[in-house]
Amino acid sequence: MPAGQQDENAIAAIDEAKHVEAVDHEKRSLESRSGSNAEIEHELDGIHDGLEFPTEKEKRTLRRVADSIPWQVYMIALVQSAERFSFYGCLVVFTNYVQQPLPDGSRTGSAGFNGQAGALGMGQHASSSLAKFYQYWCYITPLFGAYIADAHWGRYKTICWAVLVILIGHILLIIAAIPGVIEHQSAIGAFIVAIIVMGFGTGLFKPNISPLVAEQYRRRKLFVVTIQDGERVIVDPVVTISRIYMYFYLFNIIGTFAGRISMTYSEKVKPKSHIHPSSKDLMLTLSPQKFVGFWLAYTLPTVVFLLCPLILWAGRKCYHTSPPTGSVLADSFRLFTYAARGRWSINPVRTYRNMTAADFWENAKPSSIEGEKPSWMTFDDRWVEEVRRGLKACRVFLWYPIYWLTYDQLNDNLISQAFTMATHGLPNDVLGNLYPFGLVVFIPICDFFIYPALRRAGLNFSALKRITLGFFTGAMAMVWAAVLQHYIYKTSPCGYRPKNMKSLVMAVFLFMPAIASAIGEAFDCTTASPLLVLPTYTLTSLSIFLSLAFSDDPLLVWNYGVMAVLAFTCGCVMWFFLWKLDSQEEELNYIAEAIMVDHKQGD
Repeated sequence: MPAGQQDENAIAAIDEAKHVEAVDHEKRSLESRSGSNAEIEHELDGIHDGLEFPTEKEKRTLRRVADSIPWQVYMIALVQSAERFSFYGCLVVFTNYVQQPLPDGSRTGSAGFNGQAGALGMGQHASSSLAKFYQYWCYITPLFGAYIADAHWGRYKTICWAVLVILIGHILLIIAAIPGVIEHQSAIGAFIVAIIVMGFGTGLFKPNISPLVAEQYRRRKLFVVTIQDGERVIVDPVVTISRIYMYFYLFNIIGTFAGRISMTYSEKVKPKSHIHPSSKDLMLTLSPQKFVGFWLAYTLPTVVFLLCPLILWAGRKCYHTSPPTGSVLADSFRLFTYAARGRWSINPVRTYRNMTAADFWENAKPSSIEGEKPSWMTFDDRWVEEVRRGLKACRVFLWYPIYWLTYDQLNDNLISQAFTMATHGLPNDVLGNLYPFGLVVFIPICDFFIYPALRRAGLNFSALKRITLGFFTGAMAMVWAAVLQHYIYKTSPCGYRPKNMKSLVMAVFLFMPAIASAIGEAFDCTTASPLLVLPTYTLTSLSIFLSLAFSDDPLLVWNYGVMAVLAFTCGCVMWFFLWKLDSQEEELNYIAEAIMVDHKQGD
């Protein structure tokens, strides 16, 4: 996941009359240092006061570094970590809960250290279909969550309601797994209701938590500082936001990793009297007094999830929040239709040229409109520039669903693949945790070593370059999975349900998408807004169903092979069409912050 969106309160107007002397002093200082007429940026807004802004020469020559991260970021990241623990802690056991049958003599779905946990016994196709429906639902509902936050509640209030809805879904999920319910096929009804409720809550939570993190860092201008060794460097808000999201995603992965590992073991453990002797000490630390199985695997994430309301309440007076300013999607659509007037043609080539003309957005700027403006046009010219930037970024995000087709294999087909191999006592779904473990390793490596080294070398490893490389590493992972699946079939006595193969190759494969995500997640949200991300949610939710056609034996080699070809091809084609956008990144990143007036007061 991928990725973040920025939408803050308008910056206060500059009080030039009271600070003429200070501005003149700064101007003389800058001119003497640069030897030319430097542009003076001076904002007295309580955020940028007293900062030294760089000259154009300094922008080209000084090294750029990140600013310190506000402590509120870590609190919100902890909320995200707890939510991801609960989300993936439940999701990782969905496959076994639906696909595998209830073990003999078990009333909870547990199977002991060497057994295979299960409950409903509906098969791989049913488990993949339900898992993909859940993910589809979790990608569609953010459309509603973003609208509610932007138009009515604001992000903080929407997140609080999301936490309540998700908690209700968790309770329903526990009910579907308790003894007396899990033994009957009717448990599938409670399970489906639970994932629908949880998916709706996730839709309220998902599109708003990342922008809330970005709002905690309020500086939006480059400024110069001198570090301890005497070097003058530029503190870059874009680099800072990138680092914020990198560590936000690290908290995300820690929650995911902890949820996957702990829930995978809790679903397997039987009562203490049934614990395998060689593993008794380990299991005693995980087993409660009575029955342990799927109900525990769903209860523990619920307990961890209770951290979310506690942290949100504790920091309620400290978070920087933006009030609702109306529907971004609605105003953006109105703006686009206004700008497109008179540019449509029955000739599609002419229409394309008109829509991509350099002056397309100029005529829609409020300053260009003579006479009375439309009542919905409550924004300034800079907001139009933000919409223009947003639509350019959408051209990148429209390719994301293909990448997520490869990522999605981690949550169902690869868990089933691990089931067909010799895991030597490890649960089949624990192997997938090598992916988040890889991210925990690679994210700090990228932040502390790789990216700073590239910046010192003067190499611009831009967002678009990282995304392209992410596509290629995702393709490599799918190639490895296809080859692995081929040899699983080849070494199996029947060719369809192989029982013995080493799992080390699976572990190597799982590090590949970890590298891809570590490369990509740090910057996905640095220029994003709900306007950009919502179409991606929609397309991604549709794309995850494409893999259902091959998600069963004996077509899994084709499944992984098709994913590899798609990821590699899309990476090449995306770069071919968007490489010019890469050169505009600097300009687009530093568009001045827009002012938009709400039609009514926010919460």
